[in-house]
Amino acid sequence: MTKHEHANVSVATKKPTWLKVTYDQKKVDKMEDMLKGMKLNTVCAEANCPNLGECLGSGTASFIILGPNCTRACRFCDIPHGNPQEVDLFEPLRVAQATKKLELSHVVVTSVDRDDLPDLGADQFVRTIHAIRELNPDTTIEVLTPDFQGRTDCLDKVIAAKPDVFNHNMETVRSITPKVRNRATYDCSLGVLKYVKEHAPKETYVKTGIMLGLGEKDDEVYQLMDDLRAVDVDFLTIGQYVQPGPKNYRLREWVPMERYQKYYKEAMSRGFKFVASSPLVRSSYKAKEELESVYNK
Repeated sequence: MTKHEHANVSVATKKPTWLKVTYDQKKVDKMEDMLKGMKLNTVCAEANCPNLGECLGSGTASFIILGPNCTRACRFCDIPHGNPQEVDLFEPLRVAQATKKLELSHVVVTSVDRDDLPDLGADQFVRTIHAIRELNPDTTIEVLTPDFQGRTDCLDKVIAAKPDVFNHNMETVRSITPKVRNRATYDCSLGVLKYVKEHAPKETYVKTGIMLGLGEKDDEVYQLMDDLRAVDVDFLTIGQYVQPGPKNYRLREWVPMERYQKYYKEAMSRGFKFVASSPLVRSSYKAKEELESVYNK
């Protein structure tokens, strides 16, 4: 191993102190047991999120529908890649029941990519939104969708269900996208956000998120911000990439807090309605607070 290679390994293995979070393990265990009993998956556990303790411990969760296995193998992601399960038509009801049991005022629904399905999973999003609304009429709903291969017929189905927030992640800047995303492209994701903004009801907020530490440069991040504002995206989340394992895309940098603060100021100056920029920020982290901050303005 060369000196340069040794340095790269040490970057990925020496985690900063901000990744060491504490939480009430009993509350987390209770929450996880309940979700397992209802045969539900959460992005908190499946994606090995560093906020798992805080979110589950406080009684909130982001649900993954359409099974635990993804049909894509993005190099940054920790969600299992493999043969997908059959669509569970009772899953939307269970998500709605869990939302009610947890007394959630805001719920996030995301999914693995299901390129194997004729509708790419869009119908299950619709069924889940309707089920949540039927049992929880006062709960606001955020969807975090795949790109649906850019198919507008799939986007139209989800838009028609009127989620309060429509989220689709860009993940990273243009130059790095082909290195870390499987099948997905920068322009397709940007096109999804543009289409949703143009065709969704005015009260639907459009959101996206990116990771730092993949090797991106300042000017590339600023260009991404400009691209997002050109299609009138409302919300932006910026967080730290954490390499899940040795086979995943190599972490290039633990980004210092000063840069997150700089990006926050740059993003707000461009006209985003809300920006969350911090190492522990994830796409659905503090989603309830984010929406409330806009409603209360």
